[in-house]
Amino acid sequence: MARTLYITHPSGRLHDPGSGHPECPQRLAAIDAALQNLDGLERVEDPPPAANEDLTRAHTRAHVDAIQAAQPGPGVRVAVDPDTRINQHSILAAHHAAGAAIEGVRRVLDDKAAHAFCAIRPPGHHAERDRAMGFCLFNNVAVAARWALDVHGLDRVAIADFDVHHGNGTEDIFRDDPRVLFCSSFQHPFYPDRPLSRREHLIHTPLAAGTDGRAFRTAIELDWLPALERFRPELILVSAGFDAHREDPLAGLNLVESDFEWVTRQLLAIANQSAAGQLVSVLEGGYDLAALSRSVRSHVRALMDFR
Repeated sequence: MARTLYITHPSGRLHDPGSGHPECPQRLAAIDAALQNLDGLERVEDPPPAANEDLTRAHTRAHVDAIQAAQPGPGVRVAVDPDTRINQHSILAAHHAAGAAIEGVRRVLDDKAAHAFCAIRPPGHHAERDRAMGFCLFNNVAVAARWALDVHGLDRVAIADFDVHHGNGTEDIFRDDPRVLFCSSFQHPFYPDRPLSRREHLIHTPLAAGTDGRAFRTAIELDWLPALERFRPELILVSAGFDAHREDPLAGLNLVESDFEWVTRQLLAIANQSAAGQLVSVLEGGYDLAALSRSVRSHVRALMDFR
């Protein structure tokens, strides 16, 4: 059995919001270069696209239809949100991004691998049930979680989101679904500035600008780990945003690669307790290419090395 999969799709490099946009195709090239020489990492480059029925487990049909109808022609870009622009390839990329997350879950739950990292674009955790925003069209991790619950038949899935921005879309989708424990750490106050819902299965970990790795680790130990142990997830999904890195240009936290490695190991330990070690990680943010490369490599090495 392959322990760790690296799942991506070439359409992710064709989604291009335009010159100067931080969520750029070069992000995937940087990640690919960082992971090239990791022996034992199995590449999967042909995940099938998510079907509309997959997407509508997490989104309204009106939202899915609106995103598909927004696809522009060659050489044209369209803004579906003040921060979110698409080109002629973006809709296909979005379908393959969600499909890659489903494929990672499918293979892990079918014992084809222990863990998977999905390097996909566009990201997803800001996409709400009926709204695209924050570079995101469809909520990849939410689509995968609903697939695990409604198709595969799991009872409990945990989503851990360490992106520097709150995963408002994931919260919106699972606000009234206690089958999903959603743990999110994020700089606060900061984008997306959405009200935080108060539910037992929504664990918020707001962090002040300037928070370093030591304070981050303490917060995770206090907020996430006890909740995850009580919940006993059958699968852990990770919204892996690396924009909390101190070198990232879009935010103000001060994490480094070893912090991402640490939180990955904590989540793997929880997965070993209740989920047969099963964990699937999905790329979200991270906009300094050098910091992103180093952080992803540390994250994936932790997946590969964990026993």
